[in-house]
Amino acid sequence: MTTRRRTTALIGDDNTVVVAGKSLTWRTLHKLPQLPSPAAVLVDNGADALAALRHHAVHGTELLVATSSRVDEYMREELGESGFSIVLPGGDVTPARLKRVEESGRAWLLTSGSTGRPKRIGHTLESLTTVTADQPPRTWLLPYSPGTYAWWQVVTISLTQQDQGLVVIEPHELEDWPLTAAQHGVTAASGTPTFWRQAIYRDSEALAAVPLEQITLGGEPVDQPILDQLRDLFPKARISWIYASSEVGASIVVHDGKAGFPREWLQRTPDPDRPMLSVEGDELVIRSPHHGAGLVGAVHTGDRIEYDGDRVLITGRLDTDEINVGGSKVSAGVVRNVLMGHPGVSWARVFARKAPLVGRMVAAEVVSNQSLGPITDADLVQWCSSRLPDYGVPRRIKFLDEIPQKETLKSDV
Repeated sequence: MTTRRRTTALIGDDNTVVVAGKSLTWRTLHKLPQLPSPAAVLVDNGADALAALRHHAVHGTELLVATSSRVDEYMREELGESGFSIVLPGGDVTPARLKRVEESGRAWLLTSGSTGRPKRIGHTLESLTTVTADQPPRTWLLPYSPGTYAWWQVVTISLTQQDQGLVVIEPHELEDWPLTAAQHGVTAASGTPTFWRQAIYRDSEALAAVPLEQITLGGEPVDQPILDQLRDLFPKARISWIYASSEVGASIVVHDGKAGFPREWLQRTPDPDRPMLSVEGDELVIRSPHHGAGLVGAVHTGDRIEYDGDRVLITGRLDTDEINVGGSKVSAGVVRNVLMGHPGVSWARVFARKAPLVGRMVAAEVVSNQSLGPITDADLVQWCSSRLPDYGVPRRIKFLDEIPQKETLKSDV
């Protein structure tokens, strides 16, 4: 057996944690039974996930935490064969099929699965704690699915710093989260662009009533319209967008209110303590000190970039962003940004669709801004025609009633 790291005191142990309407602290969260190690703890609520994390921080166990809905039977068998005991909601334990020595202090994350089945990426509490500078007192909203990289980013702030409270939002509370946030005085919130768009779409007045001082976006391409909408609602807040992943950690942080990052960042002097950014072809490549275990050196992110003057925009995944229309190529992300620039559009998804003669054409799904009245596909075609080459104009546009959102707070953009 390895010697486990033990933490005798956690700096954030007395920070307030609001779960299921109850105001607790990290220290007074309900205690889980002694967890096996290695363990994959599958949860159906935020309180159990936080309790598993605190147990890991105190005892130095080897832990993977995720919602039970993200880990199907095939993956559970795979985890068991890799030495993990499976802890189910309610506490039942399925013993590991393989007996092995634990990796003390190892925290495992599942990737989002955007390139296929989720993969396991190894980290430690230290590598996941990327906000280390002292922060002003804040109360953080925690809407993310337990065990995701974004979830770890928020909870480590609260666990490792003083005066960083948490308000946990369960999936069934997402529709009315601004009311809960205002009730508990949330001053900082992190979410995907889809998360923020939904809040604005459903009730912008309720959102504006939340006393936010820090707004963070990440997990999806961040476009200028959503940044501008949030700035209009919260003129005094600091608005940041972050590029982060399980593989390379938090690697890009931008606070200037603009989509993309400065092109000059591609020419930075190498610094072992700072992520280094480069581009190969159209792909973003990152060398990061926050990388997962075994991912030393340059990591090809699979994300496509476009240059826009002195900015570098991340437009989407390489395998889905480029649409070839009869030999002419257009970025789905660029078309999406044009659609999102229309004041009557609250959300848009752009994709390729089969077409005669040219093979593929550009199509889109759109959610309209109800407060501005109806818009038609003809309105959007005209809007795009004046801003895009002819082959990039969507020729099929479908209107949806609601902004779609997955468990990870993302939509298929």
